[in-house]
Amino acid sequence: MSLTLSKLEAKSRAGSGKGFARRTRAEGLIPAVVYGPHLEKPIAIAVNPDAVREAINTPKKLNTVLGLSIDGKEHIALLKDYQLDPVTRDLLHADFIDVKENEQVKVKVPLVLTGKAAGVLEGGILSQMRRELEVWALPAAIPMSIEIDVSPLKIAQALHINEVKLPAGITVKSQVNYTIAVVTAPEVEKVAEVVATAAVAGAPGAPAAAGAAGAPAAAGKDGAAAPAAAAGKDAKAPAAKK
Repeated sequence: MSLTLSKLEAKSRAGSGKGFARRTRAEGLIPAVVYGPHLEKPIAIAVNPDAVREAINTPKKLNTVLGLSIDGKEHIALLKDYQLDPVTRDLLHADFIDVKENEQVKVKVPLVLTGKAAGVLEGGILSQMRRELEVWALPAAIPMSIEIDVSPLKIAQALHINEVKLPAGITVKSQVNYTIAVVTAPEVEKVAEVVATAAVAGAPGAPAAAGAAGAPAAAGKDGAAAPAAAAGKDAKAPAAKK
C-alpha cells in the first residue's frame, strides 16, 4: 500500500516562552513541536494554523499522514495534539509526532457498528460502549474507520474486543478484553417483572398493604377497631335525645 502524504510547510524556531509565542502569532504563525522516538530531541517549529487545518481536512482528520517539510527537510508526521483558544477557537499550538513508513503507530480510529442485532429485532436495546478504538497500524494502512457487524448479538449478549476481526495490518494491544457493544432486555420486560413482583406480594397469605381494600382497620386506644371514615355530605347525624 502506497503512502499518500498531505503536504505541510514549517520552519524551525529558536525562541520559546509567552513573549516569543505572541510574536510568532503576530506573524500569522503558531508555535509547534515535533517529537518521536527516532529524533534525538524534539524539534521546535512554527507553522501557519490555516495550513494545518487545510492539511488535515481529509476523511481521516487527525489520522492524516503529513509530509512535514521543515526548512526543506522532509518528515513523515501525524498531528497528535493541539490547543485552541477557548473563545475564538483559533489554533494556538500544535504537537506532531515523527513516524516511519515501515513502523506501526498508535492511533485512535472511529468505530462504526453495522448490521441489525438479532436481539434488537426481538425488542432489545443495542448500546455501543466504545466510539473509537486505539489501534496500531502502518501509516499507510490507517483506516478512516473500523466497521464491526453486530448482527449475531442476541438479548443479554455482548461483543468484546477479543472477538472482533480487525482489518489486515491493524492490531489492538490491550490486556483488557473490554466491551464493544451489548444488547439489553427491553424496558417493557423490566416493567412486567416489577408488576409480577407486586402481584406476588399481594397473593393470598401475603400481608395486605396499608389502606388496601379488605385490610383490617387500625385499632383504637382500647384495642377496638377504629370507627369508619366520616360519612359524606348527605349522611344524617343521629337524633339528639329529648
